[in-house]
Parts: sequence; C-alpha cells; structure tokens
Amino acid sequence: PSTIIEYQIPQGSFVNLTVYDMLGREVKTLVNENKGAGSYSTELDGTNLPSGTYIYKIKAGDFTDTKKLVLIK
Repeated sequence: PSTIIEYQIPQGSFVNLTVYDMLGREVKTLVNENKGAGSYSTELDGTNLPSGTYIYKIKAGDFTDTKKLVLIK
C-alpha cells in the first residue's frame, strides 16, 4: 500500500509536503527541505496507515496546493 506523489518546482525554494487525515491531524511529513528547480517524486508508504481518505498539502515558496488521496488496502 504505497503511492508516488510527483511534483515540479519552477525555481529553487523550500518545499514542505505533508499528509493529513480527514480530521486535519498531521499523519506524515514526506518532504521538508530546500529543493532546486526541477521535477521530483516521493513515496507515501501507507503500510502503517489505515485505509481511508487523506489530504496532502505541498508548499513551495509562495505556492500552496492541496489534493485528496484515497488509500485502499
């Protein structure tokens, strides 16, 4: 039970990618570091997570985006 989250950074910046449950509790931080411009991917290993719906939020510089993800085991 894992998935790959892909993202692109147009210019170097500090990147934070965090996964939350539907109650807004932080589940995992996947990325929390400076990255240069380019395409990246990171794996969410859901082995220790229950099946359900999760939200992941990516922040890079002034950009912020939130997406939904469904984990089915």
